[in-house]
Amino acid sequence: MQPITTFIFDLDGTLVDSVPDLASALNNALSDVGMATFGESTIRNWVGNGARVLVERGLSGKTDANTQQCKSTRNELIDHTFQRFLYHYDLNVCRASTLYPHVYDTLSTLSRKGYTLALVTNKPKKFIAPIVEAFKVESFFSLFIGGDSLKEKKPSPLPLNHVCKTLNVKASECVMVGDSKNDILAAHAANMRSVGLTYGYNYGEDIGAHNPNWVFDDFSRIASITP
Repeated sequence: MQPITTFIFDLDGTLVDSVPDLASALNNALSDVGMATFGESTIRNWVGNGARVLVERGLSGKTDANTQQCKSTRNELIDHTFQRFLYHYDLNVCRASTLYPHVYDTLSTLSRKGYTLALVTNKPKKFIAPIVEAFKVESFFSLFIGGDSLKEKKPSPLPLNHVCKTLNVKASECVMVGDSKNDILAAHAANMRSVGLTYGYNYGEDIGAHNPNWVFDDFSRIASITP
């Protein structure tokens, strides 16, 4: 098997618990348009497919953004609520978010060992820098890809393929690390190995059911797959 040279990390639910800030922004946006708000525990199960889908789930009140209720919601309302969400999140993008245990030390170790690190998230790219800078991890990464950086986002393999092309590495040299089935499905589609983390946001599903190569409940365990 090809030696690992590159790790590609998801952001929300993998490196950072951002639900407190996402929930606050979503509820403020929903209040702005006169819609019902939701508890943080409910919103936690809606994170992982990008900001617009999060807003659609908030408007429909369901995880499945393709429900008839969501389809019947006027596009104008979705667009307006999405803009209100971006406004509120931009004000408090990293106010209550926290870095998960052992993330900083593990990223530092991998970087020191010479591994290339990239970040691929479905979050809009404009929000990446404030978060990684707040937690002082930006210097560990060679590339940042947001949900609006390319034509498609995870679970499409396009962002992972783009990382490989940009960094001039083979998919067989890379490991995708994430907490959601979207991360694992993208890795499978890109013929890339993957780590599934159990502590993040996966809609209440078992991350192991999607067959990542490794399943860890502690971020520090990632270092165990390296020499």
